[in-house]
Amino acid sequence: MRAYLERRTARTAGWSRWLASFSVVLFIVAGLAHRYGLLETPVFLVVLVLVAALAICALAFAAFAFSRVWNNGDLGGGDLTWGTVVALAVLVPYLITGYRGVIYPQLNDISTDLDEPPALTLAAKARTADMDTITPFTPERRKLQTDKYPDVTGRRYELPFDRTLDAVEAVIAQEGWKREGPKPDAEGQSEVTVEALAFTTILAFPIDVAVRLIDEGDTTYVDMRSASRYGRHDFGDNAARITAFFETLDTEVATLSGTVPAVPAP
Repeated sequence: MRAYLERRTARTAGWSRWLASFSVVLFIVAGLAHRYGLLETPVFLVVLVLVAALAICALAFAAFAFSRVWNNGDLGGGDLTWGTVVALAVLVPYLITGYRGVIYPQLNDISTDLDEPPALTLAAKARTADMDTITPFTPERRKLQTDKYPDVTGRRYELPFDRTLDAVEAVIAQEGWKREGPKPDAEGQSEVTVEALAFTTILAFPIDVAVRLIDEGDTTYVDMRSASRYGRHDFGDNAARITAFFETLDTEVATLSGTVPAVPAP
């Protein structure tokens, strides 16, 4: 009877279930809190590390419990299965991020103009000590971006300067970005830069964006810059943001002009 009770339940199976459940709840609650501004990004990054550690511990306990269940006939198969499945589900975003970290270059600031990128003047003032510093583009960064993102270039639109600015403002609003500073006045200007605060799709990490418009007379040239506030690696996010922005801007300009106006830069 005593032997039966000793092998009845593998305690580590229960720990696996509890840790996995806690990790997924913590991930969801912290993610929502960060998305709605209730949790600061540096704290959220620490929480993400904790979530990963809990999920890994859950897998380790599940592995140990499995050996007890398999070898000794202990109970706990349901708990260790739950712990394994939930922990793996929690770790999927981390695995995807790791994969993207391998296939994408280690860059966190992308621009369509590498020689004179659009200025992030307001962003530089808003960034705090715990955020990345906005630095000049080095030759190494220029080459790395050119090699990995050759299609990230500016656009030339056959639309007046002021109407192109209106199109840019409309796209920024559609994307749900927060424009920084007042709306630029195109009157009497040949070049303006619109700055905005964007966010990553799921976890809402802050991104500084600058869109520069240059009046060329009959056409308007548009450049864009997207820079992460945290981390040395953007996992391809900034280049994807620029590409998506121009695709939407192409449509917006086409609607205003009744043509297909975008001409990629040479």
